[in-house]
Amino acid sequence: MIVSLTLNPSLDRTLELPQLRRGEVLRTAAPVVEPGGKGVNVVRALAAHGVPALAVLPVAGPEGEELARLLAESEVPVRLVPVSGRSRTNTTLIEADGTVTKLNEPGPELTAADLEAVVDVLLGAVRAGDWVVLSGSLPPAVDGLDLAGIIRRATAHGALVAVDSSDAALEAAVAAAPRIVKPNREELSALVGEPLDTLRAVIAAADRVRESGVERVLVSLGADGAVLVGPGEPIVGACSVETVRSAVGAGDCLLAGYLAAVSRGVDESAALLEALSWGAAAAATPASGVPTPEATASADVRLVWRPDLDRPLAAATPPNPPHTTPIRHRTKEY
Repeated sequence: MIVSLTLNPSLDRTLELPQLRRGEVLRTAAPVVEPGGKGVNVVRALAAHGVPALAVLPVAGPEGEELARLLAESEVPVRLVPVSGRSRTNTTLIEADGTVTKLNEPGPELTAADLEAVVDVLLGAVRAGDWVVLSGSLPPAVDGLDLAGIIRRATAHGALVAVDSSDAALEAAVAAAPRIVKPNREELSALVGEPLDTLRAVIAAADRVRESGVERVLVSLGADGAVLVGPGEPIVGACSVETVRSAVGAGDCLLAGYLAAVSRGVDESAALLEALSWGAAAAATPASGVPTPEATASADVRLVWRPDLDRPLAAATPPNPPHTTPIRHRTKEY
C-alpha cells in the first residue's frame, strides 16, 4: 500500500487563454476543476494504474465538500478528515505558448486537534512496510517541525517515508531522515543554497542531502529528465515530450511511478525509467490530469549511461531564497 498525506489539499481550477495581459478583461476557455494537492495527485496517478493506494487529507467548508465529491467521482481511494475553516482553491492560467501562471491560496489553519486527528487517521491506515508519501505545502499554523514529527512517527510505525515539499518544510523533513526526498532542481538549489546549473552540481547537492540520513534523492529536472542519487552510482534518465500541455502534477506523477515500481521490487534503473514515463506522460496531459497506462507505456524515455555532467541544464536556477537556511555538509566530488 502507498498512503499519501496531503495537509493542504485544494480544488485545482485550470483556465486556458491566448495570452495573459495585466489590467485587461480576458476571455478564457471553460474551466477544468479537479481535485488537487501533491499527495492527492500521487494517489490519483497510482489509482489510474491499478496500484493499491490511499489518500488521507483534511477537508473543510463548501470547497472541501466539492473536493470530496470530485474524489468520489474519480473513484480515488480516500479517507477524509473534517476540519474547521475552508479548503483552498488554486487557479492555474495556461497561455497558448505554454506559459503557466499559478495562483495558490494559503488554505485553512489547522488547529493542533485538527492536525492530530489527521495524523491519527494516517497512522491507522498504515502497516509496517507501507509507503507514506508526505507531499505539498503546509497550511497556516503547521510548520516544518510538525512535518518532521509526522515523519518520525510514521517511521516508528514501520512505514517507508517519501517527501516532496519545498523551502523550510523540505529542510525540516530532511533533518528527520525520510527514506526518499523528491525535490525539483529549484527546490534542491534552495535547500543547499547554491545554483545548480549542471548535472554534476545537482548530484553533488543530492549527496549533501543524503549525508543528513536520507537514503535516496530523486531530482526532477523538467526537460532535462531526472536523476536518482542513492547508495550506488547516480542514475540519470532523459525524456522527450513532443507537446507539453501542462507541467502541473508532472513531478507528482514521476514520484508515483517511482514508488509503483519499487513497490514491485524492480531495480533502481527500471524504477527511474518508470518514473520518467509517468512524469513525461503527465506533462503531455492537459490541466492537472494524470496519465493513463497507455500514455505512460508510449512515453519517450531512456537512461543516459555516460551523461555529460558539465553540460548546462535547461534554465538558470534562482538564488537561495532569504527565508531558507541552506544545509551545510561536505561536498562529494565526481
